[in-house]
Amino acid sequence: MTLHVGAEPAPREDDTEDALREPELDLSVQYGDEITSDVRKTLPKRKLIAEWIEPALFASAQLTVRFVGEEEGRTLNAGYRHKDYPTNVLTFAYDAAPDGTVIGDLVLCCPVVEKEAHEQGKPLTAHYAHLLVHGALHAQGYDHETSDEDAAEMEALEVDILAKLGFPNPYQ
Repeated sequence: MTLHVGAEPAPREDDTEDALREPELDLSVQYGDEITSDVRKTLPKRKLIAEWIEPALFASAQLTVRFVGEEEGRTLNAGYRHKDYPTNVLTFAYDAAPDGTVIGDLVLCCPVVEKEAHEQGKPLTAHYAHLLVHGALHAQGYDHETSDEDAAEMEALEVDILAKLGFPNPYQ
């Protein structure tokens, strides 16, 4: 789910020299108070997070990835989406910087991600990779909830990016 905070989709095509440069990622990783040292050991490290997000970027980005527990996940989902339960990933997309840099926060609720991975018979790393790619696309303006066509476009991008990263199709 994407929460747009005065955000507009990042431009996808530009004929300027800037468009020829590889997108750059400025990444911060945070851990909520509920994330114990034992849980942190199971989470992907910053370098791996960056390796998973970078192929999903079509513009330079300044992203914060925050790992949270159920309480913070529920509070954020209730406060911003009016849904009183924690969800796997929330994306907060903000207005792009003057140079076009995408700015956003990706919040992943660890207990929900772990439960989903177990229920779906997926490795936890594959599920985290999928949700980080999914969130990065949301931060750039992709939205699977606006139309079937947009959902198909976003899903195809996710499948393609994850395949390039060595992960199976998360929708099968």
